[in-house]
Amino acid sequence: MQLTHVTAAGGGRLAVREAGPPGAPPVVLVHGWAQTGAVWDLPDFHTYAVDLRGHGESDDFGDYRDSAAWAEDLKAVLDHTGPATVVGWSYGGLVIADHLRFHGTSNITALVFVSAITEIGRGRPGGETGPVMRAALPAAITDDAAMARFCRDMAPVLPAETVAELTAAATSVSHKVRGELFRRDVGSADVLAGVDVPTLVVHGTQDEVVAPAAAEYSAALIPGAELSLYPDTAHAPFLERPQRFSSDLKRFVR
Repeated sequence: MQLTHVTAAGGGRLAVREAGPPGAPPVVLVHGWAQTGAVWDLPDFHTYAVDLRGHGESDDFGDYRDSAAWAEDLKAVLDHTGPATVVGWSYGGLVIADHLRFHGTSNITALVFVSAITEIGRGRPGGETGPVMRAALPAAITDDAAMARFCRDMAPVLPAETVAELTAAATSVSHKVRGELFRRDVGSADVLAGVDVPTLVVHGTQDEVVAPAAAEYSAALIPGAELSLYPDTAHAPFLERPQRFSSDLKRFVR
């Protein structure tokens, strides 16, 4: 793994974790709320896993409530990688939607939404949450013990070592950043309807963080999108069902 930095609009630096066979098609990986690019392990692909602003090795900078800022962050990564398949997990799906709003599918060859939200705010169907997420908030924003419970409950089948890694990443994110990511109200129906690249929507049927209905909403709006529901899978399909996820991803990597 090689750690590099790209400069986003406003001058903040974003850490990018590059790994995998250098000749393979590039895949940009966008993690979820209060995680880092280290969450991904996809050895069959040439991956660029970004740490979002305020997370992991990236700088804490700028306006966390501004869709344009998130769009520019992903654009900076794609300017670095060139055309790539872009995969967004959980909150990472909203970051992709932000990019689509301002830059369309520029430099994007395919999209994969994984247990993702594409909207946020009360009553937004693309951001519908489940009981684990509702139970965690608002306590997990400032209470590390509540955050640890959230990391355990998001995907109960994960081994204790993986849960410990998720928890360490989550509690390293400042309380300010954890909270700011939820202080947004964004609808994305129009940008999803305008997607013009192959798109896969992956979601676990037992996801209690982001409701499966959010995936169904996104897949119905994106022209030609494929919806792949994983049975007996919670909020982290790429960790819970790595072989199936890798196989699905291979079909969409361009």
